[in-house]
Amino acid sequence: MNSRSAARGFLAFLLSLPALQGEVGYAVGCTSKTVCALKESTVDIICTYNFPKKDKELNVTQLWHKGKKHKAVSLTKDADYEGRVEYSCGEISCIENSCNGTCALKIKNLTQSDSAEYMFSFIINRKSGKFSGDPGVKLSVTDQVMVSFASSTDPTRANMTCHSMCSPTGGFKYNWFRNGQCVEQGIYYKGNISSKDNYSCAVEGYKRLHSPLVYVPKTPSVTVSPSGEIVNGSSVTLSCSSDANPAADYTWFKEHEDSVGRSGQNYTITNITSELGGNYCCQAHNAIGRHNSTCFYIHVTETSSLTSFIVRIVVVSILVLATILLVFLFHRTTRASREASGLGEAAEMVGEVEGEVRDRNADF
Repeated sequence: MNSRSAARGFLAFLLSLPALQGEVGYAVGCTSKTVCALKESTVDIICTYNFPKKDKELNVTQLWHKGKKHKAVSLTKDADYEGRVEYSCGEISCIENSCNGTCALKIKNLTQSDSAEYMFSFIINRKSGKFSGDPGVKLSVTDQVMVSFASSTDPTRANMTCHSMCSPTGGFKYNWFRNGQCVEQGIYYKGNISSKDNYSCAVEGYKRLHSPLVYVPKTPSVTVSPSGEIVNGSSVTLSCSSDANPAADYTWFKEHEDSVGRSGQNYTITNITSELGGNYCCQAHNAIGRHNSTCFYIHVTETSSLTSFIVRIVVVSILVLATILLVFLFHRTTRASREASGLGEAAEMVGEVEGEVRDRNADF
């Protein structure tokens, strides 16, 4: 294809865009409707524009602005962009009855507040001579860098991928860090994983844009509810927790047995029996490793200590009452015996006195 045919094809593309402000032959087309860029980086947004050749001799001004065309204020006059924006507009060329040009907007040292819709307008020095591309180009600025994981059957090795939210499948160069020290370059990290280390990645040249740290679960802790004595027939819940990123999943085990077949942070045993007692452990695991807890021993008693205490109190109370009753009866019986013995002695004394009286009467 010769240059003339190519130019005609490009012109046909521009003329296929919607006419601006209802006039035929005026158009703006941009290379992309959405652009994503990293915080602190530089972005270029490029648009082309077309107008009739009859306007070539008039003064044509290019303008980049933020938001809709009726609020058009050049970014070069916006204090938020001072020293950070540049226009780069090429020569206007004309073919047959149409002219076209290209204009690029460069924004440096991007901030997240730069996320907005940017529009290109060209102004021709005549009445109603302002034409804008609508909609404009939506720019998204992100500082998010993430680590994703491929499935692995080896708990000591990891297969990790670094990507930014702007480029899920690559497009940047990345550095990998272990405990804050750069250890590898590239989009992938494949290697042995230590439970004592943490890992992260960053876009090369943007070290401050780190992904969150990822690491193997720390040693899990196990708690039980309710705490204290566990009685036969009651319900008990075991809970497992571990510091991990990505977040850990949990599997429960009973010592010297296979998995109890339960997954999840909590494990509840209803209607527990002494046979279900024993040492219970949990395993915390995520995409890059796993760690087992120390075991928690569950002792199941037939009755609760409270019940045993109450029974002992009742028995002791009965014994005390029985003792008091026996003492009372003993004292009562003793008193009755003493009173009966006193009456006999009195009767005997009366008999003796009566005998003496009779003897004296007989002497007289």
